[in-house]
Formats: sequence, C-alpha cells, structure tokens
Amino acid sequence: MKKVINEFKKFAMRGNVVDLAVGVVIGTAFGKITNSLVNDIIMPPIGAITGGVDFSKLFLIVKDTVGDSPAVVINYGSFINTVLDFLIIAFAIFMVVKIVNNLKREEAEKPSDPTEKNCVYCLSKIPIQATRCAYCTSDIKK
Repeated sequence: MKKVINEFKKFAMRGNVVDLAVGVVIGTAFGKITNSLVNDIIMPPIGAITGGVDFSKLFLIVKDTVGDSPAVVINYGSFINTVLDFLIIAFAIFMVVKIVNNLKREEAEKPSDPTEKNCVYCLSKIPIQATRCAYCTSDIKK
C-alpha cells in the first residue's frame, strides 16, 4: 500500500498534473465570470433592445402538462445564453493562445550570437574565438 501511495505522490507532483489542476480551477472560475458577463451585463441590454425580453425565460412548449406528467419544454433562451457563454470563452482562449504563440515566435526569431567571423586577410570563415586563421595562418587581432 505504501508503494502505491508513493507512486501517487510522484504522479500528483509531476508538472503536467499540477498544471492541469491549476488550469481546471482557473477555467472553472473563468466560466463563472463569463456566465455572469453574459447573464448580467450582455443579455439585459439586448433584452431591453428587444422589448424587455429575458432570454433565460424564453421557451417553447412542445406538450402541455397532462395529469401527473410534466410539460415537454424547449428552453431556447437558456440555449442562447449558453451559446454566448461559449463564444466569449472560445474568443478569450483564442486571444490567449494567439498572444502566447506571438511571444514564442518572438523568442524563436531572436538572432543568436555569431559563432564565426571572416579572416581579415583571406576572407575565410573562422571561429569567432580564433587568434590564427586555419586557412592562411595569419595572426588575427581581437
């Protein structure tokens, strides 16, 4: 049993698992923020523009209540809110990925320090640290 616990500790403390856990927690919080943005900030003005319609309460009754059986309802207003949530989250993730990719591209494009120079006498390529040309054997001043 102790071996299993030690293996689990190693697994749980690996970078990928911790990164994933942090991502899930942040993603959950971001989802709540986005949900509030859609329901509390974006949809009320849209509802006011459309005549005071609360999209979360829009539905279509497919079948009325009969006896003890509940009504069959399509909640398309709630679906509209969920689609808006998704679009905002997808756009935010797209922007984050775009920024990260641009930063990685900038790092990759940085020129590295030169490793060679030209001999001033014969113009052959020689290592930057060379004090004598391997081709013409001239002394190279630093």
